[in-house]
Amino acid sequence: MDKSGQDIQDKAFSLAKQYELENGNCAQSTLCGVLEALGMENNDVFRSATGLADGVGLTGEGHCGALSGGAMAIGCIFGRKREDFKRRGKMLKAAILSRQLVNRFKEKYGTCSCRELQTKFFGGFLDLLDQSNFEEAQKRGMPETCSNLAGEVARLTAQIILEQQEKEAAKSQ
Repeated sequence: MDKSGQDIQDKAFSLAKQYELENGNCAQSTLCGVLEALGMENNDVFRSATGLADGVGLTGEGHCGALSGGAMAIGCIFGRKREDFKRRGKMLKAAILSRQLVNRFKEKYGTCSCRELQTKFFGGFLDLLDQSNFEEAQKRGMPETCSNLAGEVARLTAQIILEQQEKEAAKSQ
């Protein structure tokens, strides 16, 4: 990967981390960081990531919201279009690249589960809709930890996207 590719990855990290620290919502922060670093914007896709924070709906029940945001960014670039909806094969590229993201994430963090990540980092799940849990999350360093995680996922996502774009450019030459 050349210097510009590394710069994009670093920018994705910095933006996602900053957005998570300032605004919350790991899914939106990661998605926005990646797309902005790549010079893209899509407000409808950004809005659709709102409910994916903290394991979907702040429940911790699903996988990490940052991972959701990364998969959404991959889908924005390589996903199946509406006009291809009946063509199942058109979804494979985004699915394969999203699987790469999951595998790299699991390699780095050991799990994709928001609840398991919170247990690992904070000693248990903290329901952010409960004010006392929210305050405890602040004390335990959740904003810094989760902003770093969002940044790392944004970096991994940008790396996967750039690697795929390089492969496709090499094939077309």
